[in-house]
Amino acid sequence: MPTPAAASRVYFIPAGSGRRERDLMDFVFPDYSPPDFTCPQLSGAPVVLLKEAKQRGVAPEGYHATSIFPEYFQVKKGVWRLAHESRMDCVATLGKGRALAVKEFRRIEAGELVACGRSENGQDGIFVHPAGFRFPEQAQEKFAFRARLTRETSFSTDYDELYGLLRHEREHGFVLWVLGPAVVFDRDARDAFVSLIEGGYVHALHAGNALAVHDIEASLFGTALGQDIYSKKSAPFGHYKHLDAINRIRGLGSIDKAVRLGIVENGIMKAVLTRRIPFILAGSIRDDGPLPEVVADVYKAQDKMRGLSRRATTVIALATQLHAIAIGNMLPSYRVSGARIRPVYFYSVDMSEFAASKLADRGSLTARPILTNVQDFVVTLMRGLKGG
Repeated sequence: MPTPAAASRVYFIPAGSGRRERDLMDFVFPDYSPPDFTCPQLSGAPVVLLKEAKQRGVAPEGYHATSIFPEYFQVKKGVWRLAHESRMDCVATLGKGRALAVKEFRRIEAGELVACGRSENGQDGIFVHPAGFRFPEQAQEKFAFRARLTRETSFSTDYDELYGLLRHEREHGFVLWVLGPAVVFDRDARDAFVSLIEGGYVHALHAGNALAVHDIEASLFGTALGQDIYSKKSAPFGHYKHLDAINRIRGLGSIDKAVRLGIVENGIMKAVLTRRIPFILAGSIRDDGPLPEVVADVYKAQDKMRGLSRRATTVIALATQLHAIAIGNMLPSYRVSGARIRPVYFYSVDMSEFAASKLADRGSLTARPILTNVQDFVVTLMRGLKGG
């Protein structure tokens, strides 16, 4: 079983920022403390009940639905195993060697042993441990102005922490970005995100058809939804531009071919394809076209998204409420690497207070909203990482 790991401390100071040493901030990964299995509550707990699935894709009665938190299962007396890749609304199965696997319902095989029990305090041999990470406590008065996050909230410290986190993750983690099309509606934001890719801060990308369509439209015509991405002036027959972009790529057969032929000369899709950064474009009922690389089957898209998401140590979602919630539901709040257990960080950036707080409402330990225009966010982030 993984043991508690000492906090990793990442010191940083932006070059040229003029900060004095006393102003130096550091990014600290919180310590993780496993449950005390010698306490009476857990030492007297039963072994988890395992029931055989009678039908493919159907869990037995009384199944235990997993959460994003660390969950332990007593597979035999005195042996508690941590589910390494727990995530919301799945089941835990026990295979050969008493190994735990977390599966979606549609992946349950007939004859598999599924953990059962609805209590989470050890009473059924299952213990959910939401207090494993020791995050810095923030004292709060019973009454205080601006206690809730709004668009008027100061986010300077969030940016500084994010700079430190991303510098660490660039070398030691896996940063997954979840993008809405607003990122490419602005020339500076689009260029800034390409700089983040070139700087090594993007390890994978999730998006929908629209992000790729308007990024390619910007490369071909300098517009997004027919509007110039710098001047905001509408182009003649601008409403055709995104359809023309889709049609041209479909005629070639792929975005990748368009990049290799030099037809798509710049932008986010060119940058990720050139650097072989994995990306998934998930289809939607709203899609035009769609582009050839878009995964139109929702369950195939979900499987591919889970495959990349399970590698993520930090996720940053920009102006895409549905995709952000989807990825949030696919992720645990922690990652196990050898003997180390660390949190998975999740930033949701949006102008909408509802959209930004929705992710935190799912119960994530580390979901953090930043309420701002995503175009401003990307440019500010890029400049901060460059030290400008």
